[in-house]
Amino acid sequence: MKVLLKSLLALVGLLAASAPAAAQPLVDCPLRDKPFSSTSPLIDIMLSPAASKAVDSIYPGLIEKMPPRFASKTPPTFAAILTLREALSMGGRTPPDMAAFDRALAKVPVTRADRIARCARYDVDPPRLAIPRQHPRLLLFEKINGFRDGPSVEGAHKAFVEIAAKKGWGLVTTEKGSAFTSAILRQFDAVIWNNISGDVLTLSQRRAFQDYIDNGGGFVGVHGTAGDPVYFWDWYVDSLLGARFAGHPMNPQFQDARVVVDDPSHPVARGLPREWVMNDEWYSFKNNPRASGSHVIAHLDESTYKPEGFGGSLRMGDHPIAWTRCVGRGRVFYSAIGHRPERYSDAVYRQMLEQATGWAAGLDGKDCKAAK
Repeated sequence: MKVLLKSLLALVGLLAASAPAAAQPLVDCPLRDKPFSSTSPLIDIMLSPAASKAVDSIYPGLIEKMPPRFASKTPPTFAAILTLREALSMGGRTPPDMAAFDRALAKVPVTRADRIARCARYDVDPPRLAIPRQHPRLLLFEKINGFRDGPSVEGAHKAFVEIAAKKGWGLVTTEKGSAFTSAILRQFDAVIWNNISGDVLTLSQRRAFQDYIDNGGGFVGVHGTAGDPVYFWDWYVDSLLGARFAGHPMNPQFQDARVVVDDPSHPVARGLPREWVMNDEWYSFKNNPRASGSHVIAHLDESTYKPEGFGGSLRMGDHPIAWTRCVGRGRVFYSAIGHRPERYSDAVYRQMLEQATGWAAGLDGKDCKAAK
């Protein structure tokens, strides 16, 4: 009987795996129905034989010759955070006429199989989370579809777990975007995005997260959470974070730089030294978060390192590296520090993260006020 049962279960699994696309449900992922173009995520083009063939008709062998780190169709992958144009530029190639790619790709229909393949990297079944009794309650989010730097993620994870234990705060970790429902989010005082890269939330999950922030939820993001070369959700990058990634130094990638505190009276910066030197991968941004309404906690002294890379200068002049924002009634903190895992063990940075998490969770009891 046991042997028969095993055989039946194996057959059911095989049939499910080979079920036609028409039998699989469609998920409300953000770019599910978007026509193919040079602005599509590279992974979506690679997942479609017809779209890949269209690209090949303009630039023979392009996808086949992509560097391995760009070419994986399985998340986490760089292909999820690159468009065709970005992939060509980062691969050291001179982009040809992108209009030719667009004309070829426009002829490729978006099939049901394409829609299912595009949405496969999202999840929709809400996880069962053990909601802690301690307050504040924190949700440590770690779903990554784009670039995953394991040591960075693990270093940050360890730091936030230890901070919560030290302070007696409740903390739950999840890798499920499906945790972003109104019913789940309302049980947490703040969510922490641990080096999140790539688009990770469906449309309904996006709405639940945006409502959560607008209605007073807290957000803490570190390093790679604002480090994608391409974003497919404008609210997230422009309103929540307030800055778009430009690049980081490449030669050398890691450098000593002086970090200078802007507002020592802010709860996030209280008790921190007015300046200190750290060695890390230093992000630059296309726009200044200060100009987008952020309250800058700390900035980099660009005279203390070489902000060059990604094919040119990465100088910002005024160079914020950690800041807060008021979004609706919500509290947002982001720090670009933290590629090197040892940064999360640094006493000064650990103190900043601890205070930022408490502030985002509303422990100071004050309303969030936008920068003037």
